[in-house]
Amino acid sequence: MDGVKKPAPSTAQWARIRLFAMDVDGILTDGTILTSSDGTETKRFSIIDGLGLTLLRGAGLEIAWISGRLSAATTVRATELKIAHVIQGRHDKLAALTSLAAELGIALSDCAYMGDDYLDAAAIAAAGVGISVPTALPSALAAADYVTRRPAGLGAVREVCDLILRARSAPGGKRRGPGNRPST
Repeated sequence: MDGVKKPAPSTAQWARIRLFAMDVDGILTDGTILTSSDGTETKRFSIIDGLGLTLLRGAGLEIAWISGRLSAATTVRATELKIAHVIQGRHDKLAALTSLAAELGIALSDCAYMGDDYLDAAAIAAAGVGISVPTALPSALAAADYVTRRPAGLGAVREVCDLILRARSAPGGKRRGPGNRPST
């Protein structure tokens, strides 16, 4: 960013989000993958991030996970949280985000995208609100409009969920969607 600090997203920008899409490894997890000798993969996901996504879904937002890797652990967690849009094995995150947004009839300006690596940078930059985490690589940080205070896999996603929900409930924010209460 050449030392130029971007202004933080406004309450209105957070309130207009209709699709919150994110990478998985390094965003919903701390980026660590445990592989057993039998090839079994394990990931650690945060319960508070999961509840935040459930609250957003209950408020009528679309949620998407876009990962460059195929992972059974990701599929299991997405199923538990009822994440409707899970795209795995896609390295062009911008193409995946653009295609999904078009399919849902949502402008990119009404999307938030959260990522931590160079594969995410174009999607972060293209989204209405681009988000990253403190430990992200420089290209993702440079593209981001907002960098979370909380670390990846330990509440960073929940921090963003809370910002969106707070903005939507603020005077002039978007009205809440169907199902004001989450199904946890």
